[in-house]
Amino acid sequence: MMSNPRSDRVRAVRALSRRAVRVKQGLFLADGPQSVREAVAHRPDVVRDVYVTADAVARHPTLVETALGAGVPVHEVTDEVLTAMGDGQLSVAPQGLLAVCGLLEASLDDVLARQPRLLCVLTNVRDPGNAGTVIRGADAAGADAVVLSAGSVDVFGPKVVRSTAGSLFHLPVVVGLEIEAILEQVGRAGLRLLAADGSGRHVLGQVDLSGPHAWVMGNEAWGLDEQVRERCDDVVRVPIHGLAESLNLAMAATICLYASASAQQG
Repeated sequence: MMSNPRSDRVRAVRALSRRAVRVKQGLFLADGPQSVREAVAHRPDVVRDVYVTADAVARHPTLVETALGAGVPVHEVTDEVLTAMGDGQLSVAPQGLLAVCGLLEASLDDVLARQPRLLCVLTNVRDPGNAGTVIRGADAAGADAVVLSAGSVDVFGPKVVRSTAGSLFHLPVVVGLEIEAILEQVGRAGLRLLAADGSGRHVLGQVDLSGPHAWVMGNEAWGLDEQVRERCDDVVRVPIHGLAESLNLAMAATICLYASASAQQG
């Protein structure tokens, strides 16, 4: 039982709440039963340690058994230790589970080599909750990958990881490339580039989504840059039938991705 909230190990885990430390150490945190369960079930190779309270062991015995069966070290800790590890950034204290994971690496070249049919490209997306929910929606819709351009939020930040509800461990998430390079590579691979934007001349439902394509989504506040819209093959808008001025990024992305999934599976 780890009981000292001021130990070196606790400080080292807590430091991973900071992006600079995550980059330097090549590690990030996944908190809560959903994220930890998906990590140990789908990517045990990247899970370095699992920290769990006695109460969480009793509530999630299968999760703990799965982690141990995969060779993942599991450490029982007090509530105080887990709270100290989170440093106020995580919601682990009530849930009692925290995993330290190696950064998930995915390259756009590898994604495109698998001849994907549906991608989601995010450029300059800054809101952690939106980014995480888009990844979750893309996973649910059966997308082949999510690509975030340079300048977007860090997908390994605690709030993003939590918002993905474990989907971060299900599909490739490519980060770090400039948007111009992303569009060039994706277009060259034969995928249509569809910009999702309120200025679109075509309405979702009037566009053929049966072939391979990538949805390109912009910043929450100002949408897509004009240069990005011009680089895409078409600009599509989600229709607004009521009085709402607009949809937020995560809602619009999920609607577009599910339209694509329906068209490709039909």
